Amino acid sequence: MSYFLKSERARFWVLVTIVSISGFSQGMLLPLIAVIFEQDGVSSALNGLSATGLYIGTLVIAPFMEPQLRKFGFKPLILIGGGLVIVSLLAFPLWKSVAFWFVLRVLIGIGDQALHFSTQTWITSTSPQQRLGRNIAIYGMSFSVGFGAGPLFVPLVNIFEPLPFIVSGILCLIAWSFVFLLKNDFPEVTSGGAHSSKGVIGRFQAAIAIAWIAFLPPLGYGFLEASLNAIYPVYALRQSIDVALVSIILAAFSAGAIATQLPLGVLSDRLGRKNVLILALVGGAAMFGAAGFFESNAWLTVAFFAAAGMFVGSTFSLGISFMADLMPKELLPTGNLLCGIAFSVGSLAGPFLGGVFVEYIENFSFLLLISAMLLFIGFIIAFKGNQKSQESPVSQE
Repeated sequence: MSYFLKSERARFWVLVTIVSISGFSQGMLLPLIAVIFEQDGVSSALNGLSATGLYIGTLVIAPFMEPQLRKFGFKPLILIGGGLVIVSLLAFPLWKSVAFWFVLRVLIGIGDQALHFSTQTWITSTSPQQRLGRNIAIYGMSFSVGFGAGPLFVPLVNIFEPLPFIVSGILCLIAWSFVFLLKNDFPEVTSGGAHSSKGVIGRFQAAIAIAWIAFLPPLGYGFLEASLNAIYPVYALRQSIDVALVSIILAAFSAGAIATQLPLGVLSDRLGRKNVLILALVGGAAMFGAAGFFESNAWLTVAFFAAAGMFVGSTFSLGISFMADLMPKELLPTGNLLCGIAFSVGSLAGPFLGGVFVEYIENFSFLLLISAMLLFIGFIIAFKGNQKSQESPVSQE
């Protein structure tokens, strides 16, 4: 047991397992509540606004995360975050109310921020440079596996409405228990480093100045993921697509992301993050754009979603790796936190703007909104990221 506690490989896989189960709960929760609210007659705009609770939670707690991580270490934050998620999931069946469920989503957002920030920083801080892309790709793939499995459990609501919440809460509890086996550790502090004496705001400013371009992919992926899982089910139901088929469409996207997550991560170690990011964003925009013109054919839509997942499913993990290439070691916690904040901002915008789009714009496919967003970020990285990407260790190699 003492070897297990000290083994870096064991620690890595425990963190990966935690993230996969967290992904499962998020992947199930967004479409599940969207379907329940839609069947209860809640408007798509209010439905989308309710979904932002998860990301409001992550943003509210974000400024307080880094000091706590430096003070208490990785393990306590993971335990507190995971425990908060478990309690909130099991509380959903207690009272069916838009307001109460919004509060629970805020609490889950706070827990997820603590969990993901800690695991993400732990992995980026301890991964060798030559395997950084690979390790972050596995991290991202584990989340995608869980997130992709989540929507498949949405039909359980037809058996017993609280059942999906109970199943998710129990799975999180099992994965959470493994964290107790890990030995606590702390983020690196470089003695006398240029940024070591800066306060939280100073470190934020320094990190943004160094690697602002790397925060765009997490922002875009947050918009994509949240809007797909919170609003697309509403849009699809209004297009007379069956709930079970909606689950398959969303799972196809995640399956595509899983298939290419590791290959794209390894490829980015060799070709540079910027080049792979541009390919992913432009390719994903093309696939979603095509799906928007052929969405009357449900199974063709499944194929386009799978292809889109192959392109953009790695966007978040590639953004983290890009950030870690550019960021000095003592600013890695700040950089990881800003990646999470960018993801949360995108996730806030996605359901709200997507809900408004579905509610008030009838002549254009919802998928074209996602395509335009991905293409816009791809162009910014292509034309504004030259100087920054050349500063990365990967590019210099």
